[in-house]
Amino acid sequence: MKMLEVKQLKKYFATQKAVDDISFSLERGSIFGLLGPNGAGKTTLIRMITGIFYPDEGEILFDGKRFDPQSDVVNIGYMPEERGLYKKMKIGEQAVYLAQLKGLSKHEAVEKVKKWFVKFEMQSWWNKKIEDLSKGMGQKLQFVITVLHQPKLIILDEPFSGLDPVNSNLIKNEIFELAKNGSTVIFSTHRMEQVEEICDHIILVNLGKKILDGSVTQIKKDFKENKFSIQLSAMPGQLSGPSFDLIEHNDNKLVVHIRDGHTGNDVLQYFLQQQIGIEAFNEILPSLNEIFIKEVEGTKATTRAFQAIT
Repeated sequence: MKMLEVKQLKKYFATQKAVDDISFSLERGSIFGLLGPNGAGKTTLIRMITGIFYPDEGEILFDGKRFDPQSDVVNIGYMPEERGLYKKMKIGEQAVYLAQLKGLSKHEAVEKVKKWFVKFEMQSWWNKKIEDLSKGMGQKLQFVITVLHQPKLIILDEPFSGLDPVNSNLIKNEIFELAKNGSTVIFSTHRMEQVEEICDHIILVNLGKKILDGSVTQIKKDFKENKFSIQLSAMPGQLSGPSFDLIEHNDNKLVVHIRDGHTGNDVLQYFLQQQIGIEAFNEILPSLNEIFIKEVEGTKATTRAFQAIT
């Protein structure tokens, strides 16, 4: 069953189309990357999914039924990019209070907060105030508060901001564990390397519209450019052949583009005929960062051209 389905969602502010006819669906237990440049419509989309905004048009289905903010919001954990905690309140007290707002009894809330504080080595923070925390410490606390009631849908907006590598890895592993246990995760960030490492599916939005939607693996394959790296036992006398163009070389490693109508076997055969050993031969797929830049710039160019015509 789909955990979340968004169907033809639209939200307008005055003359601005913040979200313009966006549809997608999320499988239960998946980790979903919501990507886009600043002002693309991501925050508006998240606010509709969490019931903060109502869509002007379209429909949201949550766990197989029409989304009802009044009853479904307790099953959602939302960690915004900006810290949303009470600065003067003690950390342990605040975590227990917010857990109770999500439907836990006082006893359940205390037990779960203690468990998570031990897991994240936060026991000594219990009587500290939010204003005394560093940004990284605040991020760890917000993550704990977001997930401790075991929500069906978890939305994380830049969850690694301010974290050192050790704590980033700690939260990353918890994201994998939460998904393994059935929670669906929406992960929004500008760090494409984190998306490649964590997400199994992404959508890319820009100017309020969806411009990419699919698995990370498939999208990278869709944007491949027939580029390969070749590690040779020796450098050939001729650095170009009838089946490929040389892009770069360093010592005995080449990066080549295979010409249309040819295959990797043609390239390998070329070097074997020269009796040069081939130690490695790998296809180079574009990074999500490269795809992101290409698609966003392409959308901007199309929009400018359309505006010039009209």
